[in-house]
Parts: sequence; structure tokens; C-alpha cells
Amino acid sequence: MPSSPSNAEFVNQWRHALAPYNLGYKLKLASQLMYRDFLERLEPHGLTPFHYLVLCCLWEEDGLSTSGIADKLKQLGATLTGVVDRMEERNLVYRERDPEDRRIVRIWLTTEGKRLMAILPPIGAETIQKATQGISKAEMEAISRILEQIVFNLF
Repeated sequence: MPSSPSNAEFVNQWRHALAPYNLGYKLKLASQLMYRDFLERLEPHGLTPFHYLVLCCLWEEDGLSTSGIADKLKQLGATLTGVVDRMEERNLVYRERDPEDRRIVRIWLTTEGKRLMAILPPIGAETIQKATQGISKAEMEAISRILEQIVFNLF
């Protein structure tokens, strides 16, 4: 009968692949904790972090198509459609058919959506600042590059 490794040997050998030690689990946990912190900060404004992501895309380029926003955020269109529906109900955005291609629906910021440009980014910065305490600028730049490479590798 072959001998089986002890639990300690097993964990030592596979630590890089086991939760809660592996990179994927740590990324998931960090993401969830940042999401929760940001959600609490956005709550007084009646918004979610996903609303914020859509607004960020439109602040950068107003009038994006739904698929353009989905591409930027790497989201499925159906998920985005419901979010845009709720944002439209809140008078943050409005939809308009593209005059050159009626199949394309463009999303535009309302006055309220534009007004939030001065309010929400500092709130997002507070969550980032809290999460990155004790991490140098150089380390943050390295983390950002590493995460971009991970996304690139897996997408």
C-alpha cells in the first residue's frame, strides 16, 4: 500500500493552490471587502459600485453604446441592461438610438449623472486609500501591472 502524504505535507506542497492561501482566494476576499466598504460609502447616494463603474465609463466618454460600456467593463450585456434601466429610472442616464445606425442604443449622462462626477470619485478614493494603507506608490503601481497581466492572461 503506497504511503499517503501527511496533511502538513499536502498543505505545504499545494499551499499555492489551496484556499485560503492562494492568490485567487485573496483577490476574491480583497475585492469583496473593498466592494462592501465602497457600497457603504455610496449608500447615502442610493448607488451601487456597479452604477459607479457605468458612470465612470460615461464620464470618460459620454454616449457610449451599451455594448461599448460592456466591453470596457468586461460585462455581459444582459447584466448591464438591468443596471442601465435602474440608472435611467434614477435620472442618471438616458438612452437614445444612434442616428446613423438605429440598431445601436447610446447611453448619455443626464445633468444629475454629470453632477455626480464631482461627488463620487473622492468617495471611491476613500475606499482605495483605506485599502492601500501601508502600501507604497511603487508597490501600488506594481500591483496594478500584475493585476492587469492576470486579467489579460485569463480573458
